[in-house]
Parts: sequence; C-alpha cells; structure tokens
Amino acid sequence: MNQDLSIVSLLLHASWVVQAVVALLIGISIASWAAIFRKIVALKRAQQLNDEFDRGFWSGTSLNDLFAGAAQNAKTSGSMERIFASGMREYQKLRERHISDAGTLLDGARRAMRASYQREMDAIEANLSFLATVGSVSPYVGLFGTVWGIMHAFTGLAAMEQVTLATVAPGIAEALVATAIALFAAIPAVVAYNRFAHDIDRIANRLETFIEEFSNILQRNLGAHSPSPSGH
Repeated sequence: MNQDLSIVSLLLHASWVVQAVVALLIGISIASWAAIFRKIVALKRAQQLNDEFDRGFWSGTSLNDLFAGAAQNAKTSGSMERIFASGMREYQKLRERHISDAGTLLDGARRAMRASYQREMDAIEANLSFLATVGSVSPYVGLFGTVWGIMHAFTGLAAMEQVTLATVAPGIAEALVATAIALFAAIPAVVAYNRFAHDIDRIANRLETFIEEFSNILQRNLGAHSPSPSGH
C-alpha cells in the first residue's frame, strides 16, 4: 500500500497542534528573513555613509563647513556624522555662553557625542534581539510539535491489532516535520545574528575611535586658543 509521504501531505494529515506549531514556525521564519534582509540593507548603508563622512572629515574641510553640511543633511546623514554634529552643536552652544574653560568645553562636547553614540547604537542594534530569540526558541517550539505528534501517533497505534512500519512511519514523519521547519527557521537566524553582531561591533569601535579623534582635534583647537574650531 503506497502512502504519500510528501511534506504537504504529512502536514495535512497531522494533528491540529502540529499544524499550529508549523504555522507558527513558518510565520516566525518569514519574519526572521524579513528582519535579516532589512538589517543587511541598513548595515550596508550605515557603513557607506560613515565611509563618505570619514573621507570628508579627513579631507581638510573645516569643522564649521562640515557642521553646516551635517545640519543640512540631518535626515539622510550617517551615524558618524550625527555624532559629530552633536559634539559640534554642544561645543558651539557652550562657546556662545562665553565659557572659555577648555575642560568644560571638551567635556560638554564629549558627553553630547556619547549620548548620540548610545542613540545610534540602539538604532543599529534594532531587531538583533529578535533574531537571537528566533535562533534559541524555534528548536524548542519544533521539539514540542514533534513530541506532541509522536504522542498522537502512538495513541492512534494503540487501537491497532497489528503494527507495521507502514503504519508507524506516517505518524512519526509528520511529527518530525515540525523539528525540520524549526531548524530551517533557527539556523539562518543564528548565522545572521552572529554576522550582524560582528559587523555592529566593528561599527561601534569605529564610532568610539572617531569620538576620541574628534575630541583630540577640539582639544588642539582649544590649546591653540582658537576663537572657533576652523580646521583639523
């Protein structure tokens, strides 16, 4: 007696609990892939914008001109440019209040950049926890579906007088489908999470390095008793 053991057929004949688990896992997998593609695009754009600003910053353009450009491009600027703008904005506000103490000026600019850095990192790390959750929870959800399916299969077999491999195989197979789909959802999420975490760490290190470099530039300008930072 030939039996259709295709995945679709197995799911159609599975218990409603297994079907619900599989439907949940498919939904999670779709959401996970959508988050992965969005994060790929977002990180690539963030790196490109940071590269563009970094080239402009070290090209010899004055800080005032860079700040004016950052103000004009506030909606499309990258994280590094926004951190720079935050530091310059606070620096100029303190200068306008006729604060001349170098330590106060530098500390104010550094604190403004640190606050902006935290906001930028929160935005960059968005959806990362979702991928971690998918990678860690999906196998257990699939395992629950598999255990339930096996229990359901053996319960049905209890009423049979003669049990053969042909009668056992469909029930076991439909239960194992839940675990297979769970792994399909979990593995890409774990791989993507590890890759994104590495890329985000590189971005974070680069932004922290920029904060230190820009702070040194401001300190040199203050040491030279410049009325306003005009170059670096």
